[in-house]
Amino acid sequence: MIGTGPESSRWPRSVYGVGEEPDPRFSMANERTALAWARTALAMVAGGVGLMSVAPLTGAVELSRVISAVLSLLGGLLAVSSVLGWMRRERALRTGRPLPGPVVLPWVAGVIVVLAGVLAGLALAAL
Repeated sequence: MIGTGPESSRWPRSVYGVGEEPDPRFSMANERTALAWARTALAMVAGGVGLMSVAPLTGAVELSRVISAVLSLLGGLLAVSSVLGWMRRERALRTGRPLPGPVVLPWVAGVIVVLAGVLAGLALAAL
């Protein structure tokens, strides 16, 4: 029942206020998955910062800055998505529904392929 017991003090209530307590192993696995996405988001932001610091060494400073900004913004969006994904999966675990599929994975893979192609092109142009 919402509002009584130890669940009433857990946040966010939109997650912990529904369903029944799942097996702790599943909740911990869900948390590890969210943290892995958060690390990926941090790596994207770090990549943007790193690219920005070496942008003057490239022949395409403006393009490097745009790629750096895109990487940093996408890293921030991915961090938000990791939390929202954790919430969706935790609610599914608590209510006995099937786990939702990954929403951002295809987008992340696509962005990585595009950015790798652009950066490879920049590297070849510098030769």
